[in-house]
Amino acid sequence: MTNTAKAQPLRFTGYQQRNKPGPDLELTSTEPGTPMGEYMRRYWQPVCLSEELKDVPKAIRIMSEDLVVFRDKSGDIGVMHRHCSHRGASLEYGIIAEHGIRCCYHGWHYGIDGRLLDAPCEADPTRLKETVCQGAYPAFERYGLVFAYMGPPESQPPFPEFDSYGFPADTKLVPFSNIYPCNWLQVYENIMDHMHTAVLHNKMVVDGVDAAVADGVSLEGFGDMPVMQWEPTRTGNGCVFVAGRRLPDDKVWVRITEMVFPNYLQIGSLLPTAARERHGTSGCTRWNVPVDDEHMIIFGYRHFNSTVDPDGLGVEADCGVDKIDFLEGQTGNRSYEEGQRAPGDWEALVSQRPIAIHALEHPGSSDVGVYLCRKLLREAVRGKASPDPLYERLTAEGRSLPLYAQDSVLHAAELPRAEDRKLVLSLGKRVLDIMRSADDLPTPAQRDAFVREQLDRIDGGLQALGQAETQAG
Repeated sequence: MTNTAKAQPLRFTGYQQRNKPGPDLELTSTEPGTPMGEYMRRYWQPVCLSEELKDVPKAIRIMSEDLVVFRDKSGDIGVMHRHCSHRGASLEYGIIAEHGIRCCYHGWHYGIDGRLLDAPCEADPTRLKETVCQGAYPAFERYGLVFAYMGPPESQPPFPEFDSYGFPADTKLVPFSNIYPCNWLQVYENIMDHMHTAVLHNKMVVDGVDAAVADGVSLEGFGDMPVMQWEPTRTGNGCVFVAGRRLPDDKVWVRITEMVFPNYLQIGSLLPTAARERHGTSGCTRWNVPVDDEHMIIFGYRHFNSTVDPDGLGVEADCGVDKIDFLEGQTGNRSYEEGQRAPGDWEALVSQRPIAIHALEHPGSSDVGVYLCRKLLREAVRGKASPDPLYERLTAEGRSLPLYAQDSVLHAAELPRAEDRKLVLSLGKRVLDIMRSADDLPTPAQRDAFVREQLDRIDGGLQALGQAETQAG
């Protein structure tokens, strides 16, 4: 007898699912001595905004280390272990000096490099000066952010400068931070989950919510489900998503966002004009910096220029400490009820648990980018990713680095649905190839001109491309 019974759907499995596995500590833990923690410490990390440095030190916590940051009266930046080497009093109560800082308890005076300069309670501090050094890290300010290098001194790298920091010429970088009470990775990898923009950022609100509130958590122009592809970049030291969207009037919008490991990324324009402009570069730079394993801070720059924001829609005054101008729900500054009725990234990411449990996930095809990010990160942490020769060469030479984050609009006659999807995918791949092929050009302006020229050539040959795609299908 043939068994024709149908499989019954799973129901009421809460009792069986009570016992939970632990987090993926290899990727999520950044304490001193952990694989990810030591990997991150080999790169310059932002630790606060310049505007946060006043006439008293600022206590911070970065990668589970308790630190203080200050600008001494000569203008130099100090980043030190928080507790004084003498008797452990916190240097957050220290007195900033012309050079360095003095502990309030007994006046021990440290230079920004941690050297003991003076111990006024000692008749002869000579021996102490030879044996005591306060823990300190190299630090500097750049474009309104304070950066520290917390890794092995002998491995300190140059600070990488990307094209988008100074190009286009009218670019202004405005620093900001967004604070999240959850693990760094679930915020970082969210950028590869671009499909969520068509859901979470598309009027995903409770019925009856005010229209202005709904608009505040929505990204205009991102509502259509994109055609997605993801690829490793920089010899496995990063990855990109390429999102293609069909627009009216026979146009296709190709958006690329780039990650550079361990925790850096650049994304394109954050405004509805992204789907209108011929070609633009980065609208936002972010570092996803762990505070500890259950807290993190996004530090970054909003890019203001006439290319990524031709209509002047961005608001510089709305960028700063724990605030950003482009979308509500990026920080925890709303009430619990507001977050429930009109959730944003902050609610979606923080609610995954303080540390997301990967073993409990049931991924779908839209999660390819997230899982690619994790795979590449794991290989990088284990030392399996080859160094990126272009990154190393240009950084060592003090030259700016090309990036792939961009938005471009192309002209392409719309095809029947299945064939059109293939066409949009092909266009996305071609735009990424163009961006990559500009790497060896010497200046940002030359790279931009090359990309625009190649986009013009694509527009001229799209009819033949469409026919080829149809035949291939």
